[in-house]
Amino acid sequence: MTEQAQSTMYDEVLEVLDKLRPFLQRDGGDVELVDVEGGIIKLKLMGACGSCPSSTITLKAGIERALLEEVEGVIEVVQVF
Repeated sequence: MTEQAQSTMYDEVLEVLDKLRPFLQRDGGDVELVDVEGGIIKLKLMGACGSCPSSTITLKAGIERALLEEVEGVIEVVQVF
């Protein structure tokens, strides 16, 4: 993946996260984009989302699904701590 393509993907991921952020914040959480590396999106769940037992479901069923649908080239979303 070229540096420009990665930069574009980074911006597109931020746009999607901005759409999802109000839902996370409503429950006392938030999400931070840590890195985009060859289609792997690295996110840090913060606040209530960081310690929630359902955080894996939020990450995979919610955030990852939205990113796979809306951003071309996304392969997987992983949580970093």
